[in-house]
Formats: sequence, structure tokens, C-alpha cells
Amino acid sequence: MARNRYMVGLVFLIFFVMSFLTNIPGTIIPDIITGFGVSLTVVALLPFFFFSAYGVMSIPAGFLVDRYSEKPVMVFSFVAGLVGSLSIALHPTFLVTIISSFVIGAGMASLQVAINPLLRVAGGEEHFAFNSAFAQLVFGAASFLSPRVYSYIVAHQGAAAGGRSGFLRLLARLTPGNFPWVSIYWIFAAACVAMVAILSLSRVPRVERKEDEQAGSLSMYRELLRKPMVWLFFGCVFAYVGSEQGTANWISQFLVNYHHVNPDTTGAATVSLFWGLLTLGCLLGMLLLKIFDSRGVLIAFSIAALICLTAALFGSAKVSLVAFPLVGFFASIMWPVISSLALNSVSEYHGSFAGILCTGIMGGAVVPVIIGRLGDNFGLRTGMSFLYLTFGCVLSVGFWAKPLITNATIRDKK
Repeated sequence: MARNRYMVGLVFLIFFVMSFLTNIPGTIIPDIITGFGVSLTVVALLPFFFFSAYGVMSIPAGFLVDRYSEKPVMVFSFVAGLVGSLSIALHPTFLVTIISSFVIGAGMASLQVAINPLLRVAGGEEHFAFNSAFAQLVFGAASFLSPRVYSYIVAHQGAAAGGRSGFLRLLARLTPGNFPWVSIYWIFAAACVAMVAILSLSRVPRVERKEDEQAGSLSMYRELLRKPMVWLFFGCVFAYVGSEQGTANWISQFLVNYHHVNPDTTGAATVSLFWGLLTLGCLLGMLLLKIFDSRGVLIAFSIAALICLTAALFGSAKVSLVAFPLVGFFASIMWPVISSLALNSVSEYHGSFAGILCTGIMGGAVVPVIIGRLGDNFGLRTGMSFLYLTFGCVLSVGFWAKPLITNATIRDKK
């Protein structure tokens, strides 16, 4: 199929908007705690409801795409994002916020299932590896920008009316004065409206899915779930996403509790830098994976992440502000290495196995709640020490994984 540059660009735009909506909880958690007066455990329900949607929707979304094609599922995904965002913006209670987070998460989970095969077809198989890597950079760029946009809006909403742009004045009128964090959901709603309009007017090609992109049958899932190795990789994906979200979601509140920083400026900037370095780390990881076995790279990066986590939790304010983003840098290659080792460890049913692995994303729902619960009882530093266990699970993959096919390196060519 000929390359469709418009569709490739559209997929990149979808990656950007999807990331922009996905990684905001860690930035707004301190403001939600203040606004609603809730505990660490209760506020952790925000990421819990969002990421549990991935566990619920990842496999069903594959069946929906197989039946209805990509375009209707993508439009539905952004409609779900719009409904969730508007619900929070118009009626910002804590119950509405967590339920709407699930609705938004369900939409983003469905999007993730639909767009990767579309990128392969639109961009051409020979360019798929490059386009996939570039899509991850786009995703990371949005994760970096989202907290900074939030910080800018909240910081300038309190300015005198004459010193604000018309856009900020409109947001100020729409946003309750005691809940400034709600303003970001008006931005999300506007982005979803734009994406629904763009997708509705776009011609999206029908994707003939390869075997490893199809949802698979129930019998395939049953056969895979009988294998201990499948459960091990599922657990490690669960642990990785839990580590990523458990760090990002609690950075700002940790800095507030122990170093008394402003969550809307310094806290948001640190969360932004976490996502920015996670993206940049992918570039170094791609280079190292051309030189070394992926298991060795995973071990080295996991140990480095644990060292940085220790510095962030027990160091001074200056050390924490540097060490937390570095945790993101060293976490950067964990997802691609774990998923590639997993898929290269089975000889068939790759599509079904991929669905099982995506369900493990719900680790991002469970681990922040565990950290919050421990934090309420023993302090947030103790709660975040739970990340030693989850990062340790990721580290273990480098020792026990035995893929059928290992990553190609320069040494292999020699």
C-alpha cells in the first residue's frame, strides 16, 4: 500500500493528544487533595480508575476494531474523552472526577489498540520501526508539555483581568475559583472536540491486520494463560507500569510533603521533566540495544533507576528535584524491552499475548493506591519505598527471560 502521509501525520497527532490527556494526574493530585480534603489513599483512586480502564478495555477494544474497523473506534474513543472531560469541567465533585477518569481511560485504551496497526499500513511496513519510534517521541513530548500547560494556566488565572489573554479570561469564567485544576479539563474537552471533527472528515484506510495484531479467539487466551511464562511477563508489565505511574503520580505530593515546594510550579515542572527525560532516555536506549543484549541493558537501567529512586526519596530538596526525573530517564527502555522479550518468547498467538500484556497496564491503577495507603499510615516516603519491589520485578526479567529470538546487535553482524 502506498504511503499516506496525511494519515501518518494524523496518527502522530492522535499519539500527542492521547498522551496529553493521559499523564496529568501526577500534576493535579496535590490540588485535588487540597480542594477536596481527601487522604492519599482516596486521591489515588484518580489514577486507579483511569488505568483500570486499560485492564477492562484492552482486549474488548481489539474485538471492536476487528468488527467495526479503526475509524468508528477512534471516534468513539475521543467522544469518551470528551464526555469524561466535560463531566469534570461542568460538575467537579470527587465522585464525578474518578468516574470520568475511568471513561477517559477507556477511550485512551481503545485508541492505543487501534492506532498502531493503522500506523503500519499508512506509513508502510518498511518504515514502521522508524514511525513507531517517532510516535513514542511525540507521545513523550506531549507528556512533557501537559504539566507545563497546566502550570501556566493555573499560575496566570490568578493574574489581574487586564493582564490575561482573552483565552485565560474565558477559562477563569468557566472554572470555579476554588478548583483551578479544573481548567485543564476544558482544554482536554476542546482537544477531543477537535479530534472528533478531524477524524469524522478524514478517510481512514481499512487495515488488514497481521496475525500478531489480531485480537485472537478465547481458546488462544486460554492456552496462553496456562503457561507460567505468560503470567510472569504479565506481572512484570504490571510492575513496570505501576513503577512508572507510582513515581510520576506521587512526585509532586512528595516534594510538597518533604521539601515544601509549590506543586503548581516546581512540582509540575519536576513531573514534566520526569516525562521529558523518559522520552530522551529512549534515544540512548535505542543506541545501546544496537550494541548490547536487551537483557543486559534492562539490568543496567533498572539498577540505575533504583539508585536514583534512593537519592530522590532520601536526598535533599536539590537532590530530589534532579533524581526524580532521572528515574524517568532510566525507566525509559523498560516497556519496549519487556514487551519485546515477552513477544519473542512465544512462537504463536502474538496478538492475543499482546492483549494480555496491555491488560497489565492496570498496574498503573493498583500501585499508586498501594503507595497512597502506605503513605497514609506510615508516611509517603515509606509508601513510595514500595517502588523498590516493583522496580525489582522489572530488574528480575533481565535474569530469567529466555527469548526464542534475541535483539540483533552490531556484534551479531560482525
